[in-house]
Amino acid sequence: MSLLVVGTVAFDAIETPFGKTDKIVGGAASYIALAASYFTNDINLVSVVGDDFPEDFMNTLKKQGVSLDGLQIKQGQKSFFWSGRYHNDMNSRDTLDTQLNVLADFDPIVPDAYKTCDFLMLGNLMPSVQQKVLAQLTKRPKLIVLDTMNFWMDIAMPELLETLKGIDVLTINDSEARQLSGEYSLVKAAQKILAMGPKFLVIKKGEHGALLFNNEEVFIAPALPLEEVFDPTGAGDSFAGGFIGYLSKTKDISFENMKRAIIFGSAMASFTVQKFGTEQLIGLSQEDVDERVQDFVDLVQFDISLI
Repeated sequence: MSLLVVGTVAFDAIETPFGKTDKIVGGAASYIALAASYFTNDINLVSVVGDDFPEDFMNTLKKQGVSLDGLQIKQGQKSFFWSGRYHNDMNSRDTLDTQLNVLADFDPIVPDAYKTCDFLMLGNLMPSVQQKVLAQLTKRPKLIVLDTMNFWMDIAMPELLETLKGIDVLTINDSEARQLSGEYSLVKAAQKILAMGPKFLVIKKGEHGALLFNNEEVFIAPALPLEEVFDPTGAGDSFAGGFIGYLSKTKDISFENMKRAIIFGSAMASFTVQKFGTEQLIGLSQEDVDERVQDFVDLVQFDISLI
């Protein structure tokens, strides 16, 4: 089934306690599409870059089965750029520089061939841009997943709340869930957020795993303990890509199957953090993915008898 990915294809410059990079390829849509490509090869991308963006990465996306007919290339303009420095805990970070460039006036254009997508992943973007994408579709996808962040809660809360009414799954981290709901308890936060429109809520907790909620059930997935974490940038987007990629592959959007999708998403995120940028998501084998998923299964599988 076809998957439409909308988000940023961009440049990052990253500094962590384990090293730093110059300008490298990043962006939510880059991570989402690469992670999803290990589950489906029918991926369509809508984004925008400047003429400074490397053609070799665009070719890499194509080799992974990603169609770029919806990627706008603005001549004479620069691609979106973000620079940040992570603290020692690798969970908090400081933004050093943000250059919107082509993203400042991004008007998404969904090609006709993309307008009947079966699955839609709205990466972290201005809510009004996400709404423009939804308005161009000629049929409602089987599943709409949306990612957002606290920045949009700060400056565009009315638009975000309106967008939430039309989606199926919201993915955010724990601090964003608390800000959006006004509740510290994640259980109470989930109840309030689900009342805003989404049928399912995924709360990402980084090194502490992820939670999946609907109105009746809760599922908790662990994070895989890793010896080395070089760069958490894009981990949440890789999680989202693995999550929706698996759902697109299996065509099953039940709560039970979403529990499996959480594990596959967590596996893709665990690859991402092991190197800087998108590097670790390129060139994985199916065996690599299967072994990593099995690591998650082994982590939580146990026998117990109640006396």
